Amino acid sequence: MTVQAAPDPMLPEFLPVDRLVRETHDTFTLSFDTRGRGGFAFTPGQFNMLYAFGVGEVPISISGDPARSGELVHTIRAVGAVTRALERAKKGTSVGVRGPFGTSWPVEQYSGRDIVLIAGGIGLAPLKPVIHQVLKRRREFGRLAVVYGTRTPGDILFKKQLEQWATRRDVELAISVDRGDPGWRGHTGVVTTLLGRVSFDASNAVACLCGPEVMMRFAARELEKLGLPNERIFLSLERNMKCALAHCGRCQLGGTLICRDGAVYRRDRVLRLMATKEL
Repeated sequence: MTVQAAPDPMLPEFLPVDRLVRETHDTFTLSFDTRGRGGFAFTPGQFNMLYAFGVGEVPISISGDPARSGELVHTIRAVGAVTRALERAKKGTSVGVRGPFGTSWPVEQYSGRDIVLIAGGIGLAPLKPVIHQVLKRRREFGRLAVVYGTRTPGDILFKKQLEQWATRRDVELAISVDRGDPGWRGHTGVVTTLLGRVSFDASNAVACLCGPEVMMRFAARELEKLGLPNERIFLSLERNMKCALAHCGRCQLGGTLICRDGAVYRRDRVLRLMATKEL
C-alpha cells in the first residue's frame, strides 16, 4: 500500500520544527507537530524530501509511529550540507516537506508470520515504524526478531526504546557492534553473526533489511541459507534519490527508478541488479 503525496508533489509544505533530539554524535531526530494540518499519514518504509532554506533538499525515511499522525518524525545522519543545515534547526524553524513517497514494508500482507528485521547503522530508523506497527497489533503476528548492528557502542540509535523493547517477552532483540570499547559487554562482530541468536521459522517468516548494501547482501544470503525464500526478503535501496518523482533519473538502477518503484524492493526482483558491478 502506498499513501499518495500532496496534490502538487513538487511544492514543499513548510512545517515548523517541534523538537530536535540528539541520538549520537552525528545523528539526530527531527519532530514536527502536524496536528494543525490534520496530521500526516504514511506507511512504514516511505520517505519524505526535506528542504533546508537556501541549501537544498534530501530524501529521508520517516522513522516515527504511523499510528501517531499528529507527529512527523525523521532520524537523520549529518553527512552533507543539507543534513548539517537541518542539524542546526531550532524549535520553530521552518523546514520544507514533500511527500510521502515510495513503497512500503509489506508487513500487513503477512499476518500470522514471524517478522525478522535486520538493520545496520542508520538503517534502524526506516524499520522503526514497522516495530511500532507490529507491537500495536502484536497478536496478528508470530515472533518478532530485531537484529541490529552498528560500528561502535556510541553509534547505537534509540537506546531508550531499545531498552524498552528488550524487556518485552514478545520481542527478541539482538545487538552487535563491529568494534567494542572498554565498557561494552555485548556481542562484537558483523550483524550476520546475530542470526543464530534469534529464533524464527524460516518457512513462515518475512524479513525486512535496511542498511549498507554490503550488509544487506550478506544478511540476505544467510537468510536464504536458513530457508527463507527471496520472495519473502525485502530490502531498502535508498541511494541517489534526488527528485522523488522519477523525473531526473538519478536513482536509476537498471530498469527501475528507486524513488518511484522503491525504495523497498522484494529481493528476487533486484537480486540480479545488486550483483552487477558498478550499476
